[in-house]
Amino acid sequence: MKKALIVFCAFLLGHTAVNAQSRHVILISVDGLRPEFYKDPSWNMVHLRQAMQEGVYADGVTGVFPTVTYPSHTTMISGVKPLKHGIYYNTPPEPLGITGKWNWEYKDIKTPTLFSAAKDKGLKTASLFWPVSVGSPATYNVPEYWYLKDKGKGRIMVKALREHAQPRGFLEEMEEYATGKLDEQDFDGDYLAIDANLARMGSYIVRKYKPAFMAVHLVTVDHFEHEEGRDGPKVRASVAAADRAIKDILEAVQRAGIKDSTTIIVTGDHGFVDIHSALAPNVLLAKAGLYDPQRPDNWKAYFHPAGGGAFLQLKDRNDQQTKEKVLQLLKDLPIQQQNAFIIKTREELDAIGADATAAFGLAAQQGFTFSPAATGDFIRAAKGGTHGFYPDFKEIQTGFVAFGRGIRKGGVIPQMGLTDIAPLISHLLQLNMPAGDGMLYNGILAK
Repeated sequence: MKKALIVFCAFLLGHTAVNAQSRHVILISVDGLRPEFYKDPSWNMVHLRQAMQEGVYADGVTGVFPTVTYPSHTTMISGVKPLKHGIYYNTPPEPLGITGKWNWEYKDIKTPTLFSAAKDKGLKTASLFWPVSVGSPATYNVPEYWYLKDKGKGRIMVKALREHAQPRGFLEEMEEYATGKLDEQDFDGDYLAIDANLARMGSYIVRKYKPAFMAVHLVTVDHFEHEEGRDGPKVRASVAAADRAIKDILEAVQRAGIKDSTTIIVTGDHGFVDIHSALAPNVLLAKAGLYDPQRPDNWKAYFHPAGGGAFLQLKDRNDQQTKEKVLQLLKDLPIQQQNAFIIKTREELDAIGADATAAFGLAAQQGFTFSPAATGDFIRAAKGGTHGFYPDFKEIQTGFVAFGRGIRKGGVIPQMGLTDIAPLISHLLQLNMPAGDGMLYNGILAK
């Protein structure tokens, strides 16, 4: 009897392991995705519109503050806001002079992620051009990373990817079997080829390795929204190209024979806002003697800009006198200029889960962005589009579409958060991620 029980328990453990290995989730992030791209047929996301009829979609997804790429993508895979996971911005605050560095390193994430949880379960994972992924625990990893040249002006990407892809030689493997030989233009955001190549890589990984979890970051939509704003011929072309990239990956799932065991989630990190002007609050600090652009080592206060958000960094975080002086500088501006932004207190930053080191923040009104400049006019001309805004209006929301295994057909979510994505994936893969800031929407799960 005892022997039979042992055999039965071993069978159950083996059966559970097989089930875990047979589940697949593919997370595709379209940087700058807006809900109208898949809700409005004129945007020509034909393949995603067809697929979403078989699953659920959101009318809008609320992001983090600032609504920029790196903290947003880290929230997607952790289920917590920047205050907890520690990736506050795309780039670190650099009051001593901007170097061009970004927050590339996975080790800077302070909380568990889907990748670490999957590794703990012994599952294979893949990460393609995902932000904050240098040194990621992903089994197969091509990080979003580049070397800097000419004092931060310009990028060397292919060499950086060859030397940081994991396992070693992984990029060369995909060049041989998926993309052909790659050069710098293949990773140039001015061309749609970057998303096409990422789709080819993702498709190859799906067919060859069948990872339990794969995350892919498509980038050109964001690039052209920065250039043209919310609409324009390049924006529309990039949206259609992202749709084609998604279709390539869907076909790879089918060709790999894992369609019935795969869930696809297509989401983004933020919406976009057309801009006409830039605010340069460091100009105020320089004029008040709190920041010297000629001697950046001699500073007391510095605003770190992040698109539609800016965050006051104090050299001495306990320097209340300087903080109050900066607040007074802002309150002394002409009322027309004050109306271009809203001051967010430390308590408000805590509530929305923003940078723990900032004394307070500024949230630009729609149409304005923030500049790091410390000379010239406080307000200057700007064009194109940006993000980073406080996430309390529709235009800055991103999108969400999910379909495939475990997802009900025909569901609509009026509004959800980026923090809700990790709990869903954790449930689908049985990862048992720690409770975070998001929640699992049981109503979108198949019964």
